[in-house]
Amino acid sequence: ANYCYYGKPMGFFYNNSNHTIKDWDSNQLIVVQCFGSFFCLFIFVSNAMVIAAVITNKRFHYPFYYLLANLAASDFLAGIAYVYLMFNTGAVSKELTVQLYFFRQGLLDTSLSASLANLLAIALERYISVMKLKVLRNLTKRRVTFLIVLVWAVSITMGAVPSLGWNCICSLEDCSTLAPIFSRSYLTTWSVSNLFVFLIMVVIYTRIYLYVKRKTSILSSHTRGSINRKRTPMKLIKTVMTVLGVFVICWTPGLVVLLLDGLNCKQCKLLGFKRWFLLLAVLNSVLNPIIYSYKDEEMWMTFKNMIRCVCTGTRRQRSSRANSKALNSSLDISIRATEDGKINTEECKITAEEGNI
Repeated sequence: ANYCYYGKPMGFFYNNSNHTIKDWDSNQLIVVQCFGSFFCLFIFVSNAMVIAAVITNKRFHYPFYYLLANLAASDFLAGIAYVYLMFNTGAVSKELTVQLYFFRQGLLDTSLSASLANLLAIALERYISVMKLKVLRNLTKRRVTFLIVLVWAVSITMGAVPSLGWNCICSLEDCSTLAPIFSRSYLTTWSVSNLFVFLIMVVIYTRIYLYVKRKTSILSSHTRGSINRKRTPMKLIKTVMTVLGVFVICWTPGLVVLLLDGLNCKQCKLLGFKRWFLLLAVLNSVLNPIIYSYKDEEMWMTFKNMIRCVCTGTRRQRSSRANSKALNSSLDISIRATEDGKINTEECKITAEEGNI
């Protein structure tokens, strides 16, 4: 029977997989952590704003935007995963226990799976909505809630699969190079399935786009109102197609590298690409909120209103400041009136009342 090495530190598995890439030195690691922390802070704030915008703006209370907010939540998780990775990488990686390594990688895998599952759910929602001509209201809130719960259940399961047994701790000859306790068969299956889902979504959106474009051109000879009714689905489709395109660009190189590692490509020099493709994947979570605000005018206006609210305070605070300013103005007038002897007390009271109004 094979012996299992659950009690070994990660350094044992790195040595077993010939993980020879040079670790960050202390100065490089500090620079990476500083810049990474800045980007992760942006990920947290921007994606939290997307979620808050969907919650507070009633115009976003539709299935598409609920799923979009869930996609922002998966990007938020990606930021958490990268922060945890930054402070548990380099020389620290080799000191991790097997359980902590599974947790570190599980966060990343769960965030990717959640993003991918959300994009697939949005693709299916758009397909049903557009093809059946049921704009925006094709799913009930109960069904959307069930879909969101299902997305996270599948994503957490996918992230936990290696720790549940699909690993190489009991068969060291099957260990991969990039993830020293992940079996090559798991990396191959995981990367191929994700790339296949990419292909499915590209086909779905290509079909939707061609359908809507054809219908819009047909309606151009009819009333303008019909055209306007078609602009909403087209805008949403363009937005989510941009999000999907950026997602595919940011994640495909990493998935291809994992696939080559799973296929045991020894001449590919995969370790040199590992860090940079991971940074490219994290960049996806930075770009998504920018795409939402750029492509969706209503989302951008909601963002500006939230920023304005934070900068200027609540209505009560603004009213209090306005009253205080008016009172100070009245006092200044009263002082000048006393000095000049030209303005009586009654006029000062009237001025103060007008300032408060």
